[in-house]
Amino acid sequence: MFTILDRISWPGHPDKANEDVCGACGDWAWVIDTSIFPGTAPVMHPKSDAAWLAAFANERLSNLAPHAECGAALVRHVMEEVRTTYRAVAPQERHEDFVSWPLGAMTLVRRKGSVLETWTFGDTTAFVRQPDGAVLTLGEAPGLRDFESAKAAELMRAAGSRPDDILAEPIFLAWLGERRERQRRSGVPAALLSLNPDAAGRLRHESVACEDGTTILLASDGFSALVDLYRAFDAKGLMEAAVASGLEPLAATAREIETTIDPDGRLYPRFKLSDDTTALLLRA
Repeated sequence: MFTILDRISWPGHPDKANEDVCGACGDWAWVIDTSIFPGTAPVMHPKSDAAWLAAFANERLSNLAPHAECGAALVRHVMEEVRTTYRAVAPQERHEDFVSWPLGAMTLVRRKGSVLETWTFGDTTAFVRQPDGAVLTLGEAPGLRDFESAKAAELMRAAGSRPDDILAEPIFLAWLGERRERQRRSGVPAALLSLNPDAAGRLRHESVACEDGTTILLASDGFSALVDLYRAFDAKGLMEAAVASGLEPLAATAREIETTIDPDGRLYPRFKLSDDTTALLLRA
């Protein structure tokens, strides 16, 4: 069973919905980071269907995880419920329109005995600090971050834009639309939380030792940016700071970098001035 040491979830912008969520239940815990194509009209939530997806998945995981045995099967079940609930409300033309769907990255963990299992979609991260002080980074976030940052730099240069403007630029919308359309045409489900339950077969699965006293930090990319984009900490330093001082000072450091040190995105190219910033600190 996990003990929650700290948790935080800050929206990236005060006027926009927070599309991140985190939760824990018994031997299970998760962080979810959702998104939707800019300008997509919401049908499930007053502001953002991505926020609806995060909240719905969080509620269903909280209810179902205590009875689950396999993370991939649990995620598939939740995605089947997502699809059914969405289709009951959304107009018919949105049912198969992948470009307009809300999508999500997520990391789901389960402790079973002295082993921690992780299932990951996209760029959320599990940092695992073992009792001897060794720190492991689980997931694909570092590699995905390198690609995203390079693309953000390219598109901002081409548009003459900044992180707080780039999401509305035609060149960005064209690139993102092409990317989603290529994924739809491929016939292979995107490895993301979505309305396609078959994507559960593409979860990244990893297992590591998890003795009593192991500390786990689950983070959305708005929080893990402290390590893989801003380089303010390495993974070990991040875990030490989280345990020593809690998560709020770390989130505040990210905001200072984004709004004071690099608001133009020249040092740290990115697609938002500040992203939703969510993290959950646990002890086994």
